[in-house]
Amino acid sequence: MLGAVVLSGALLAGCGNDSATDDSGASSADKAAAPAAGRADSQVDPQAAPQGEAQAGADAGQGKDTTAQAPDLRVDQRSIIYTGTITIQVKDVNAAAAQATGIAGGTGGFIGGDDRQSGGGGTDTATLKLRIPADKFASALEQIGKLGTEKSRAISTEDVTEQVVDLDARISVQQARVDSGRKLLGQAKSLNDLVMLEKEVATRESDLASLQAKKRRLADLSALSTVTVVLLGPDVPAPAGDTQEPGFLSGLADGWHGLLASLSVLLVIIGALLPWLLVLGPLAWLVVYLRRRHQRTHPLTTPTKPTDSPATP
Repeated sequence: MLGAVVLSGALLAGCGNDSATDDSGASSADKAAAPAAGRADSQVDPQAAPQGEAQAGADAGQGKDTTAQAPDLRVDQRSIIYTGTITIQVKDVNAAAAQATGIAGGTGGFIGGDDRQSGGGGTDTATLKLRIPADKFASALEQIGKLGTEKSRAISTEDVTEQVVDLDARISVQQARVDSGRKLLGQAKSLNDLVMLEKEVATRESDLASLQAKKRRLADLSALSTVTVVLLGPDVPAPAGDTQEPGFLSGLADGWHGLLASLSVLLVIIGALLPWLLVLGPLAWLVVYLRRRHQRTHPLTTPTKPTDSPATP
């Protein structure tokens, strides 16, 4: 029994040593793994870090460029199209037209249209379309208004800043597409690829040219405002505004004018048909008269049906 007890104790001690050895081995392995991981981290490719930093710098640079390219939407930096119309009654239409043209030329603008009508006896009129730089639009309009008696003035504005910004973005994207298409065109190795790429590049260039034309049009309208100057002679009645207030009398007047207009149209129709009636009326009367006379001289005889005789009993 004593031997059995000693043997059991020896076996238990051996198991304990084995587990301790395993624990110590595991902890030693863990301790060895940690320095290995540290060495692995420290042994990273030295070129990888600079590349990562360069990529991060590029991303940051792109973000910085995006912020720098943000559109300036201040009032003095916006794209605004000015359009004005002014009506002036002057003593001499031709002289006033020459002065208005000189005002436009003095501001750096030019005349875009000139329509004159000579009525004689002070009823001459002229309509000028002047292109004036936007920054001198107000001053030029004031100078033109002093050429005579100003009868009416109307000014309108259109803000096209968003359209310009959108066109700039679309032009940048389309230009990049054109450049990539040209690059691929230079790398074409077969005739089919060459034809297909040439067609694609031509389409992209056409779209780019259309966008650029739209931008040039907006830039022209924004840089040079359009002023329509209407010059009236001294005997030309100025256009009167509609000062009549809506109401019963206004409706009655409109109805009366509408009736007169309808009667005038009816008289025009009757005047157009009267020559035809004068020619075709007697002919129609003659045809009807001859037909009735023929019926009186040649009456139609209708055959009479034989009466049935009563049956004999």
